Amino acid sequence: MRDENAAEETAPAQDEPGTLHVLVGANRTRIVLSGEIDANLAQEFSDAMADAQEIDLPVEVDAHHVTFMDSSGVAFLARLAAQTPQKVRVLRAPQTMRFLLEVTRVGELVEILDEDPGFEFAPIDEFTIERLPGQINPPR
Repeated sequence: MRDENAAEETAPAQDEPGTLHVLVGANRTRIVLSGEIDANLAQEFSDAMADAQEIDLPVEVDAHHVTFMDSSGVAFLARLAAQTPQKVRVLRAPQTMRFLLEVTRVGELVEILDEDPGFEFAPIDEFTIERLPGQINPPR
């Protein structure tokens, strides 16, 4: 006999609000997406783009915990790929996200990796946080 309550407890929430975090690494910037990646993150998309350009390191996007993505998320990745000198890497993208990247041909602009290559944080004194979390200023 199947316990339907147990299945509900372990299934990821499909209506989890989206989040976006920018992490500064020693050699690259990582943007971590989770939950529903949609138009509600418009300001976060804009801030992350500004941060990535300001920090000026190669960019990777960790999409492991994305549960949903609409056209605004795809557009964010397309703009990021177009405005970043090095090819943007998308890590551990779920199948639904891969499908969107394929049909929109944005997948041709990014490198999709199945595994996380690891991440080394930058030394703490190299960056100062002067704005809200997710908005990082390099040293002056």
